[in-house]
Amino acid sequence: MSKVEDFLTADEEQEIVDAILESEKNTSGEIRVHIETSTSIDHYIRAQEVFHLLKMDNTKESNGVLIYVAVDDKKFAICGDKGIDEVVPEDFWNSTKDVIQNNFKEGKFKEGIINGILMAGKELKAHFPWNPNDANELSNEISKA
Repeated sequence: MSKVEDFLTADEEQEIVDAILESEKNTSGEIRVHIETSTSIDHYIRAQEVFHLLKMDNTKESNGVLIYVAVDDKKFAICGDKGIDEVVPEDFWNSTKDVIQNNFKEGKFKEGIINGILMAGKELKAHFPWNPNDANELSNEISKA
């Protein structure tokens, strides 16, 4: 089994998907998690590539958020589309990164990802509240490479 498959249990993955579903209930925003073994390029640049590959830059309101994890590299990145990037507080991405990082340092990977999702969901709800015409534009499943 690869490190990606060992990173989270099936139950932990489901808890993460449940956190995405819960966060997206209150917003038109889209949250995704992508996990891969490693990358040979800068992790934030790779996160931006994955963001594009997952078509997260095609949402109606440009309000997608990606949490990217490279397991073997012990690195992660969080990035958002221009719609959310323009409206969140200046320290939002760093404070979210810090929360995830603090959990990861303690070996609490599921908790770190879930806390990042919940923080992103709260911010998305404040700037992109859900309305009855909203559709779930992207899968909530964890993507892996």
